[in-house]
Amino acid sequence: MDKKDLYHLRQEYSAKTLTEKEVSDNPFKQFDKWFNEALEAQLHEPNAMTLATATNDGRPSARIVLLKGYNTHGFNFYTNYLSRKGKEITKNPLGALVFFWGELERQVRIEGTIEKLSKEESEGYFHARPKGSQVGALASPQSQEIAGRHVVEEKWKQLESEYADKDIPKPSYWGGYVLKPRLIEFWQGRPSRLHDRIVYKKIDNKTWKKVRLAP
Repeated sequence: MDKKDLYHLRQEYSAKTLTEKEVSDNPFKQFDKWFNEALEAQLHEPNAMTLATATNDGRPSARIVLLKGYNTHGFNFYTNYLSRKGKEITKNPLGALVFFWGELERQVRIEGTIEKLSKEESEGYFHARPKGSQVGALASPQSQEIAGRHVVEEKWKQLESEYADKDIPKPSYWGGYVLKPRLIEFWQGRPSRLHDRIVYKKIDNKTWKKVRLAP
């Protein structure tokens, strides 16, 4: 695409507004409201979120993962502990999440600290997954270099046969994390790029301060 075409590639946002009065004083209640509206709008994978992590010397990386639970403690996702993100979280537990619901002209940014979920929570989710996904967790040495796709396909077939009539144990290197937020921003697209941005900042272990940011 010619760069001049990129200059003019833009979308004007005008669907909704976001004011201090209409948002909840509790950021989790506000997230729940917006997430339910994304579900009701039947968006494609509304629980898809960008997860950003960084090495201990500050080199960032980001990828899309799926939200698999949330409450007043934080936002949950599951992965291989030995993957790149898992190794980065071990050395630097600070992370960020971004949800973008384009059809609703909305974005949510979340920053905080990442911790492992309990073994019981990880076990419960692992065994609730489709069996093929359980096999996949065992078959793939996530983020490691492999000789070709055949490596994981052959391993998957072997494990599928091995566990055809048996329960699959959750591998010790696989499980859940929770991102416990210190900041949550709600962004609503507005005309002329004068977007609404309402941010909640945690000022102690219980209290959230709500402020507006310039677009």
